[in-house]
Amino acid sequence: MAPAASTSRSSLDPGQPNTLPALLEAMDPDADAVHRHLWLIALFDWIQDEGHAGADALARMGAFLDAVEASPETTVRLQVWWRTLIDSVDGTTLLSDYGFASRNAFVTELIERLHYKLLPTSPETSDASELFALVLPGVQDAQWLAALPAPTLERLGRLLSAPATGPFVAAAPTLTYWQNTLLEAISFCAAQVRAAGLSPEIRLRMSSPALEASPFHTLASDFDALRDAWLAQQGAHGSADCVAQAVQHFRAQLDACRHAAASVYTHLDAHGISVDLVFRLRQLRERVLRIRALLDCLLGEPTHLHTAQLFSHLASVGQYQRSVRALFSHSTSLLAAKVAERSSETGEHYITRTRGEYRSMLGQAAGGGALTAVTTFLKFAVMALGLSAFWNGFWSGVVYAASFVVIQLLHCTLATKQPAMTAPAMAAKLRDFSDASALKDFVDEVTHLVRSQVAAVLGNVAVVFPAVLLLSWGLQLLSGRPMIDAKDAQHVFHSLTLLGPSLLFAAFTGVLLFASSILAGWAENWFVLHRLDSAIRYNPAFTRRLGVARADRWAHYMRHNVSGFASNISLGFMLGLLPAIFGFLGLGLEARHVTLSTGQLGAACASLGWEVLRSPALWWAMASLPFIGALNLGVSFYLAFNVALRAHSVSGLGRVRIRRAVLERLRQEPMSFFWPARDEP
Repeated sequence: MAPAASTSRSSLDPGQPNTLPALLEAMDPDADAVHRHLWLIALFDWIQDEGHAGADALARMGAFLDAVEASPETTVRLQVWWRTLIDSVDGTTLLSDYGFASRNAFVTELIERLHYKLLPTSPETSDASELFALVLPGVQDAQWLAALPAPTLERLGRLLSAPATGPFVAAAPTLTYWQNTLLEAISFCAAQVRAAGLSPEIRLRMSSPALEASPFHTLASDFDALRDAWLAQQGAHGSADCVAQAVQHFRAQLDACRHAAASVYTHLDAHGISVDLVFRLRQLRERVLRIRALLDCLLGEPTHLHTAQLFSHLASVGQYQRSVRALFSHSTSLLAAKVAERSSETGEHYITRTRGEYRSMLGQAAGGGALTAVTTFLKFAVMALGLSAFWNGFWSGVVYAASFVVIQLLHCTLATKQPAMTAPAMAAKLRDFSDASALKDFVDEVTHLVRSQVAAVLGNVAVVFPAVLLLSWGLQLLSGRPMIDAKDAQHVFHSLTLLGPSLLFAAFTGVLLFASSILAGWAENWFVLHRLDSAIRYNPAFTRRLGVARADRWAHYMRHNVSGFASNISLGFMLGLLPAIFGFLGLGLEARHVTLSTGQLGAACASLGWEVLRSPALWWAMASLPFIGALNLGVSFYLAFNVALRAHSVSGLGRVRIRRAVLERLRQEPMSFFWPARDEP
């Protein structure tokens, strides 16, 4: 008859709403593990009112305790059920490892979180962490757990208290299961912190004082001393003073471990950021905080309040553990800051502040426009080969990338590459703008930046159009054929017309410009992180081939130009390949780069001759050019500036102040955004 009773009690109809009498009736200590877990999930669903936890959850928890305590038979059955549950799951794993990656690697954790997102979790488990995530999956669980009143917590503690088993019982016969689990969890966490702190990736990047102090070496033994002193006190043959001294020493060692790990960030600031290393440092810091929380549960008074706070924290951690967005946000924040810092160093070269610098920018942009005329010719030459979409995009990307690199090597300027590089340089001015003078200086920089962009665009566009005309006419004189035929010229007008999707494509190109700046910052960070400049300068294989002086020059050159190469090459291939890839996917996105579009328009005009001036298609295409340029510049700058603001932790209120100050300057001195004032040098 026992199996029949077990079956009837452990079965809850999933199609019917749970009620407290039905739940208490279905509670069966003799049920198998999966049905015990299903009953626990059903109980918490009832407490949380099917996921709508709030004030009602506190009342329902009180009602549950009232119902259990009103029946001695139900009380005994719940205590037996609870003992069976804790004997079948590993609670230590929940306290020590819940919320932490199984391996200290960003990619591994990302894959695990995707599994949480996409794959269901089975309640048939012996892992208390998996069961905890199933029992408390909601965003409000942490709130109602933290709000549980002290009398309710005391009643829960009396009801669910169970004696401990294991080696520590001999030293402290009154030890409870919860205290024993806390001791084991702290021991596991301390071992994890020690292993992480002594790993070569972290140890070799610590500051010299932290490395010499080496708090990680003795962390495990320090906790052993604390545990032994506390067990001796619980067994009535130890003193409270010994426990207090051991606790103080262990907490001091934990703080020393945190400070030692924090010293690694100084090395990262100087030598580049690694996402995996930042992830490990965050894990180490969180484990230290977990140890302190576990210590409070073991030693703090009243312990039940600290326990409620711990489980509330674990419920919050569960939400973070399943969030892919949170992983990216926390693990890449320092990398984003470093990318912004690298880009700001490069972006300073693109901001003109004097009339001389303004004229120099016009000259560099004119050179960039002349070189882009050759790029336009090579682009049409690739199209004339009649390749498939992918290979046409690939070789177009090669042409673009090579042209952009040549422009960089000749110290010329391509206008639309500037905003994504100058935005971080602008945001770097915002580290302290609490006073009016700092904000005024920032607005001055905004006017300098806009003027620089105007000069660059004017220089590019004013030269690329006549340069393409001259090149096309020269080709016609030599070969009898213009750069493109009349059919292709009409296609250019049709693709650039203001009446079509050119503005959407221009905004998309702004996104590509921003992406290339991010890749540039990442490439420079990667170059510095792996100390490739030092390798080029000192590696015997390089110095034997190049000589010491030449190797030093190469190292210096690459250190200062690697971001430019990465940006130019990545932008070139994105402009060439992504339209072909999106076309294959049926999205139809194309690139509209203002300088390249102006060059293509010049080729079309040269092909059709003077009669083209009477064509409305020409003027609709020309009308789109200012908007294409504005969207190229505006979208890339907006995205890069927002990344830089987040990297420098500029608040929403700060952004409002910035916006108001810029609009006020635009209202009072509109021409300062387009031309240097007379009183400027």
